[in-house]
Order: sequence, then C-alpha cells, then structure tokens
Amino acid sequence: MLGISSRFSVSASLTLTTLAASVILAGCGGGGTGGATAVEAASTTADASATAASTASPAVSTASTTATASVPALTTSAPVATGTASLQVAAASCQMGVFGSFDRPFAPESPWNSRPVAPVLGSATVPASTYYPSVASGAWSSAAFKATADDAPMVVGGTSSSGLWDPDSETYRASITIPHWPAATTPATGSDGHAEVVDTTTGIVHSFWGLKQVNGAWVANQYAWTPLAGRGMGDPSHYYQGARAAGVSTLGGLIRIAEANDGDTMYRHALAMSMDMTGLSASPTYRFPATSADSNAATTNTGQIPMGALMMLPASFDAQALATPELRKVAETLKAYGAYVVDRNTGTPYVIYVENGADFKLHKNGWSNATANDLNLIRAALRPLESAAAWVDGNGQTSGYVTDTALNLLSMRGAWYRTKGTVSGVFDTWRQALVFPATTTLIEQANATGRAVAGVSWAMPTAADSYRLTVAGTGGATFRMTIADKASGAVLYDSGYLADGDTATFAWPAAASFKVTTWARSGTGNVESTLQPTLVRVEAAPVGVSSIAACAS
Repeated sequence: MLGISSRFSVSASLTLTTLAASVILAGCGGGGTGGATAVEAASTTADASATAASTASPAVSTASTTATASVPALTTSAPVATGTASLQVAAASCQMGVFGSFDRPFAPESPWNSRPVAPVLGSATVPASTYYPSVASGAWSSAAFKATADDAPMVVGGTSSSGLWDPDSETYRASITIPHWPAATTPATGSDGHAEVVDTTTGIVHSFWGLKQVNGAWVANQYAWTPLAGRGMGDPSHYYQGARAAGVSTLGGLIRIAEANDGDTMYRHALAMSMDMTGLSASPTYRFPATSADSNAATTNTGQIPMGALMMLPASFDAQALATPELRKVAETLKAYGAYVVDRNTGTPYVIYVENGADFKLHKNGWSNATANDLNLIRAALRPLESAAAWVDGNGQTSGYVTDTALNLLSMRGAWYRTKGTVSGVFDTWRQALVFPATTTLIEQANATGRAVAGVSWAMPTAADSYRLTVAGTGGATFRMTIADKASGAVLYDSGYLADGDTATFAWPAAASFKVTTWARSGTGNVESTLQPTLVRVEAAPVGVSSIAACAS
C-alpha cells in the first residue's frame, strides 16, 4: 500500500558526524527495508571521517575535512538530457519490438514480461482476512501519464520541512524538477497518492508516493525513478526504483487501460499484487527480485510469503469455470505469468492492481456473491513459485535473465567526505554517477559510510567468490575501492586508482563483517568529469540477455 523507504540522509548543512537517521512511516505500516539495517547504517556515521583518513593511501591528503551533501536539489533538466542519452537509444531499440514503450513498459527479459516454464509451486497459502480479495483500480492503485517533449517542466517539492525523500540517493531534496510534466497528471486519491509520469523522450518512469497539490503547487513524500526500457525491478546498486514497498514502480504489473478489454484471453505480463500482513512473511521480509519491504515487516508480518514472491495458480486450476468473465482472464494470467507481491495492504488477502481510468469492474450491478466466491477460489489456490524448468521472455525466447542475480552491487551515492580540493563532486541519480565540476585542481573525496554497497539480502558478497570491478569515467576521473574487516579495520583488498576502462578481478576477502570504502578523484582538464563504476559477481553470462543490454542503461 506504500513504498516509502527508511533510509539515512545528509542535509547540505550537516557534517558526517551529525548524520541523522530519517525514518518515515506511513499510515498502514510503512517503509522499505532493503539495503543496510538501521543498526548497520547508524554505525557508519560517527566513524566516517576517521575511517576515511585511516584507510587513505600515503598519497592522500586529509587536511581538508569538509563534508559534502550526497545530492543537491534537482532543479534543472540538464542532468536528464545528459545522463539518459543511452536510455533514449535503448527505448528506441526496445520499441522496435514494442517493449520499452508507454503501452508496454520494460525490456522483453524483464521479470514483468517473462513467464516460467513448468513452474513448481510451493505450499504456502494466502489466508483469508477481514475483506474479500480484490482486483480493482481506485484510491490505492495508480495511473500512468505520458510525457512528451511538448510538455513543460514541473517543480515538485516535499510535503515536510525536510523536503522530498529520494531513496536512491538516500537523502532529502528541497525539490525536484521533472523535465516534462503532462497536464493530465492526477494522483490516486488514497493517502499513498501514487502516480507515474512516463517520459518517452528521456526513457524514464518518474514515480511518486504521496503526490498532491497544495495551494496550486505539487508536493510529494517520495520520488524514485526507473528506466522505461530496463528490468522494471530494483538492483543491488539502484535498489529503490519506484513507489511500492518492494522498491518497484507502480507501473510494473498494472492492468492497463488499453488492455482491460482488448479481447485477449490473458494479460501478456505478470501482474502486481499486494497482500495483508497475515499473508506476508516476517523472515525473510523480501526475496529476489524484490529489493525492499515495509520497514516494520519483520515485527508485524505473520504469514509465510515474502515480498517479491511470484504467486501463481496451478495448471490444473479451471479458469473457465469461474462465473465472472473478467476473472477468467486474470486467472489465465496467473496460471501463465503469475503476480509479483510488491506491496502490503490492510485487511485484504490480495489486491491485484488495475490502472485508474480502466473500464474494469467486477461487481457491476452491486455486490455479487458469485464474484466474491470466484475471488476466494483464486485465493485458496494461489501458491508461490519455487522453481521453473526455464523462462521465456516477451519475445518468446528462452532467457536466463530473470533468475540472474549477478547484478551491479556498487553505487556512487554518498555521503562523500572531501579530502582534497575546494568544491565537491555530487551523486546524480539520473546518471547513476558521481559528477565533478570542471576544475584544474584535483578534487578527491571518500565515502566511508559503507553504503556504496547496499545491504540487499540476496546480493550480499560471498567470501572467495570472484568479483569484477569495472570503471566507466569521463574527463580523467579515477576510482578506488577498499574492503576492510569491520571489526579490526584491517584493509583486506585495495583496488588502487583505476581509470576509465580499467578492470580489476579479485576474490572477495573472508571476514565476519566487512566495510567498503570508495574513493574518487576528479579530472583536472577543466571539463566536467564523472565516475560510474560497477561491481559484479563473475559468472557465466545468462542465456538471452542481448536485448536487455540494449534496452537498459
């Protein structure tokens, strides 16, 4: 029902030693818990500057100790125009096969557009709750609004004095300027206030939680984004990509306006589902491909099904025997594609989301006992997917991408501690890069908070496994990463400074707990310089990932 994330932020007026925890809980239970736990994140604040100094190489000066904010307010469209050029190309590439477009979002290999072959289902069930199950639009659903180059920009502020929460950057923004804002944008009427602005010119889906107008101005509780032509799910580095508790856009899995009555026998994608806390699991709170869950999930959930589970109907379920025609199509979809659990509601066994504005209504002439019985039959038969013989993507090709967890672990989010220079590089969420201003004097900074590698549970590095660090940079910027034993502080791995195109492959060191510190140096050629390194577990490439590479940034 909500996807606000419990994260730690840096205000422009704060130093690292005064880094404060900022936890937002919404009315029905709350925030995402992907990434590091609150205890782990809090433990990184007081010793951040000391760690930055103690792990520095002899060549690093620690004379300047100015703390820098991770992210400024996004107030111009320039970062999008610059940072999403690859997204524009990707979107065009995907649209040749329909995918990555407004009507059919995300790449063909996306979990949303893929289906399991010979699925094996588990035994966990969806318990009955206060209300009957639902397949509906309304206050807690969402709608997508198509932005084009003709639409003017819009400034969106925050709903509190802290500003607008950006979980990817793990900071509050004073405001954010969306480059193209459709005049028809209308958030859902519930307190979650969901709305998706789908910018087809930049290839970005802008997601909002708590969006509303106050005295004619747009404000929101939370902002997040995802590539229109990407996976449609979070990854370990960019772990929060939407407004649902699982870290996904409300566009994912939505029964869209154009397909509600298209005459097809099923929806050709997985659906999106929320469940009551009596059905959701407290341990684990989420599983792959979800990257987050409600912030209090571990203490309030009492069921067996984690966020991110793919719920399916068995092949033996007779969808055509249902009395409600609209539910026959839903049931056939649940047999073929399933529905990902992406959020939590209060009192309803399951809700499958329909886009606001769609001509879809189950109880057409008042309450229908037959329809309620059909919804309950589906509830009783739903089971979580445990395994599959294979996966088929949206183009009908066998693909190993859905089950591949070797995704980028490394983010350039802050908080950054400057050790050289007089100005600082900042994290640009739209570019997923650290951006230095043009300078002829070296800027050097370190992130010793440990948040360069977010604590997504299914992606935590494993000792002795092989990992590859690859640096993408512009303008002469260089990057360094160290891994230390968290208990002793001993540095177990040091990549040294790497330039654009450099790679380093290494075995992850053994330690009961570890701390990653990242270092960044600007170029000095008086041009903007950027860093966008990746850290990926080395394994055989999954089958059928060529178009996802073309469709995602």
